[in-house]
Amino acid sequence: MSVEITDVQTTQVDADWTWTFVRLYTDAGVTGTGECYWGPGVADVVEQAGENLLVGADPRNLEPLSRRLFEGTSAYGSLAGVGVHAISGLDMALHDLAGKLLDQPAYQLLGGQYREEARLYVDCHAGTHLNSEDEPADFDPYAPESYADTAESVLDEGFDGLKFDLDASKRHEDDPYNRYLDAEAIDYKRRIVEAVTERVGFEADVAFDCHWNYAGDSARRLANAVADCDVWWLEDVVPPENLDVQREVTRATDTTICAGENVYRTHGVRQLVDEQAVDVLQPDMPKFGGMRETVKTAHQADDYYMPVALHNVASPLGTMAGAHVATAIPNFLAMEWHARDDDHWDEFVEEPPIIEEGAVPLPDEPGLGVTLDLDTVDEFMAEGETLLDPE
Repeated sequence: MSVEITDVQTTQVDADWTWTFVRLYTDAGVTGTGECYWGPGVADVVEQAGENLLVGADPRNLEPLSRRLFEGTSAYGSLAGVGVHAISGLDMALHDLAGKLLDQPAYQLLGGQYREEARLYVDCHAGTHLNSEDEPADFDPYAPESYADTAESVLDEGFDGLKFDLDASKRHEDDPYNRYLDAEAIDYKRRIVEAVTERVGFEADVAFDCHWNYAGDSARRLANAVADCDVWWLEDVVPPENLDVQREVTRATDTTICAGENVYRTHGVRQLVDEQAVDVLQPDMPKFGGMRETVKTAHQADDYYMPVALHNVASPLGTMAGAHVATAIPNFLAMEWHARDDDHWDEFVEEPPIIEEGAVPLPDEPGLGVTLDLDTVDEFMAEGETLLDPE
């Protein structure tokens, strides 16, 4: 059967995050939908790349089309930036579309199924998830015990993976630019880690995010200060640009170090993996280069027995696509869920809820196995955007 892509459309919504949805149309009446990480002008790049490089092509040629997209958009930055974001959304839509045409779940097109569900970890930010009506007047969301209370409430919701922002309050950090942590700041952060890990014990794994804020020396001292706590990982302890600093911090501590959300494509992580500059690799699939590129880099990491934890701030559609990636790689550890505070998150697909008992079960339906809810998209559509045509 001959099938050709006939059109590409995008729309952007502002909800828990800013999401750009991508839809491909064919002369067979079958569509595929994807999502990419936000970036200025990303929708323009998606539409231009789709029209110039995909219209007229058979969407089942996934590997050649992926190569065509990267080579054909190199002027936008073939290694990083909105060009790669755009390809990520197109790649996701292609896997949804090809899966429907071939009557296969997307994970089968990525190599097969290692597991039946993708474990999640919840981004908890700080101790700010308590019911505001129950908070005392002197409630401090950044007190170590508030973090621990939040952790306990997440356990009660059925999750066994958590992450907190260890840089959330900037308490005891006088200068926001020099990346230095003095002894008081490190002790405060150590008390947060200690309070949370002692509260949850072995009931959950707990990671802590530093958002690229610290110099190498401060990062090493922080990592060593929490080395006796049961830390799943410390995330992004130094800025992402200098691989040498990242590698030396990782080698200088027994605390597990994780990074990768601000690195793009297999080429961008090659040295990070080859030099074992992290203990856990953390690509963000909807901006990393898409489903296929993320699976490739997971296999790179697996050559070094390095686990992969998927960074994820996506809608239910993008999160389900991440689950397909998670089941198609051997070294998957967990995937982030960033929408605990978003009451409307589930409404963006027609098959809610996609989360069950702290994980995303993999559907058997062709493609991604979920359908974007256009009524919800319309409700949260950014100003000036146009709604996607229906399937």
